[in-house]
Amino acid sequence: MTLTVEQLAQTIDHTELKPEAKQSKIKQLCEEALSYNFAAVCINPVHIEYAAQLLKGSAVKVCSVIGFPLGATLSEVKAMETREVVKRGAQEVDMVINVGALRDENYDLVRSDIEAVVAASGDDLVKVILETGLLTDDQKKKACLLSKEAGADFVKTSTGFGPMGATPYDVKLMRETVGDSMGVKAAGGIRTFKEALRLIDAGANRLGTSSGIGIIEDYRWAQYSESWMQPDKPCWTCPSRMANIAKQPKEVYLWYKQRCLMCPNKDHNVFTE
Repeated sequence: MTLTVEQLAQTIDHTELKPEAKQSKIKQLCEEALSYNFAAVCINPVHIEYAAQLLKGSAVKVCSVIGFPLGATLSEVKAMETREVVKRGAQEVDMVINVGALRDENYDLVRSDIEAVVAASGDDLVKVILETGLLTDDQKKKACLLSKEAGADFVKTSTGFGPMGATPYDVKLMRETVGDSMGVKAAGGIRTFKEALRLIDAGANRLGTSSGIGIIEDYRWAQYSESWMQPDKPCWTCPSRMANIAKQPKEVYLWYKQRCLMCPNKDHNVFTE
């Protein structure tokens, strides 16, 4: 993989979504994003106006989350929240899909929920968070297609607050489903440059992470040795290390268990017979 440090930095949404984050943390996040020329900062709506002031005139975008982290708010509320963050300076929005409606196969509601945010966003980029750890493959693919039909710009794996983070398998599945016409953002549990490379190799063109500085600095150092430059090849479907299988719906848990029990690499298998 030929990827410069600058190109890697431009895939990163420098993220701080913890509810306890103080304004001083947002200031630090924005200063780091400017220093490393990250694509965006991704923050909660309450901090958007402050971040927009700090990043005014720069190439770093301000990204807000909508209906976060559950996605179980009304479409009208998501639309209102979108209009407000755009008015306060957001240039991108990451919305959480209505996961329950998707699992109920209420596809009209899922589509209209996304459409409401897209309409309220104006020219802002809209990324749809699927929360892949709660879904089977068929549900992930359907969510991608509904996002595409609704006019979203990206599909995104996870909130970072759900049962699983990003996996190369899910990213590849999402990329194959949406094709080249949409972006794919991987988020959740991305802490090293090798994890970042695996996800980019699978098809991601944005990465949501709070470890952006470590990823860039380690990648810069690793380029002195070719042995570090190849992405790891984990098993095709294993959950990330932040997986919490107790939070998964039963049918999703069984879906992962069936596949992981077939994996020859038992050292990292979170499931047992």
